[in-house]
Formats: sequence, C-alpha cells, structure tokens
Amino acid sequence: MSADRIEYVAGEKDAGRQMKSILRRELGLSTSLISRVKLIGDGILLNGVRAYTNAKIAPGDRISVKIADEPPETPVRMVEHPLDIVFEDEYLVVIDKPAGMAVHPGALSADECTVANALAYHLGESFVFHPVNRLDRGTTGLMAVAKSAYVHELLKRALHTEGFLREYRAVTAGVPEPESGIIELSIGRADGSAIKREVRADGDAAKTMYETLSKRDGRAFVRLLPFTGRTHQLRVHMAAVGCPLAGDWLYGVEDRSLIARPALHSYLLRLAHPITGETLELKAPLPEDMRRLI
Repeated sequence: MSADRIEYVAGEKDAGRQMKSILRRELGLSTSLISRVKLIGDGILLNGVRAYTNAKIAPGDRISVKIADEPPETPVRMVEHPLDIVFEDEYLVVIDKPAGMAVHPGALSADECTVANALAYHLGESFVFHPVNRLDRGTTGLMAVAKSAYVHELLKRALHTEGFLREYRAVTAGVPEPESGIIELSIGRADGSAIKREVRADGDAAKTMYETLSKRDGRAFVRLLPFTGRTHQLRVHMAAVGCPLAGDWLYGVEDRSLIARPALHSYLLRLAHPITGETLELKAPLPEDMRRLI
C-alpha cells in the first residue's frame, strides 16, 4: 500500500467475480472513482497488466488501483501562508483553522488567501482540494482534508458515524434550559435568502446534542455534537432553543466588542484512519477570543 496505489490479493471467495465488484465492495471505490480510474493507462492493473472493470478474477490474482489524483487542469492558486497543522501523513492533513479564513476561493474574494490556497502552497502544484468537514469562515478549529479523491470518499462515508466524530465548543447568549439535551429540528433554506437557514417542517432532518459545561453572566459554555451535517446546523439549532451563539450576526445579535464572529470552535476530531484503521483523536485548544468570553 502506498499513497499512490491500493492493492488487493484475491482469495477463494473471489473466484469468478468481476473486477468492478472487487473495486466497489472490497476496496470501497465509488462509481465515479471507478469511471475515472478505468480511463487511466495504469489505473487498474491485474497481475501487473492493465485490466478493465469486466475482467474475471481468480484466487491469487493481484489487483492494483491508482488512487493518486491526476494533476488538475486548473491548479489552485498557491499562496504562502502559515497553517497550524495538527496532523499530517501521506493520506490526509488536519489543520486548526483560524477565524476569518474562508475554506474555498470565491468569485467575490479571489485575491484573499483561503485554506485551499495555503494548502496548495504547502502540498505543491499537483494538489487537488478535498475538504472533508468544511467550516464557516468565522468558525475556528479542526478541519480534515484528504490528499486524494479515494481517501476523501472513505472519510465522507464515515462522517456522522463512530468512524468520524466531531465535537464543538461554543459560547451562547443565554443558558439552555434544560442544560443538556438533544435538539431534533429540521433545517432548510430561509425564504428569500441565499445564505440563511431556518427551522422548517419541510427541511432536512437535523440532530444535535448539547451539554452546558459552565455558565456566567447570562452566557453558557457548551459542548455540541452534531449527528447530521446541515448548513449552519449548530448555529440554527442553538438559536431555535433561545440561545444563539455569542457574536452570531445572522442568527443572534452582532456585538464586535464581545467577539467579532460566531463563538464556535471545532474542538475535537476522533476518526478511524481510512487506510490504516488507527484511531486518531485530535484536539485544538480554544482560541483567545472565546476564552475571554468564559
């Protein structure tokens, strides 16, 4: 196994199976990845020779699949910018994202440095951006980025399972009552807005666990665990129970003298490494602006 290829040796149970069955069920390739890799000259090798997805497999056959990305037609612009890298190996990188940094370049902010631009500089011109858990511009903390479409696919499947646990810390305006519980309220796009979300009956199911860790001066320091991944889920859910995040200009009250952003931090990632199976538990310390609030 390398960062460029994955391999599989067929056993007796694989006799007569087609290559595409092995790729899907044993190696976890999605239909789109199979469609891409089969067009590459050395994308799928059977005993060292190019093979196609309808090839029949015999016990002892060695299958090798290229998982490294092809160089992009339009590379991400590289920008030299310091990144706080919490974990990195040949398959993925986890950063502690600062407040105010967007994840993707946008048409309205083409000249600013985003996570994608900084990682492109760090990883080189062949870099293809595969963010796993995206964070809003104002949200700080841990964010995982896969180094190939294959690893990205495996990690995205693990999201919202025990194989990829995300835990946040937040400061709310108001103290939740009760002080811990589960919020299950569907979320959809707010009428007339391209950005704002709201609780609505016709929205997508959303579930959040919250726990108050401390309280002071009418604010609460809370632990948040999302079981789903809706846009702005944690911000919408806490606002829905009467405790919007401190500094949340969209769902609460903006007060830049208090904090210049929604007080939300991606504190912990616990995941099964998609290739080695090793359990990774990573933490990012609370940033100074949130520490001041508590």
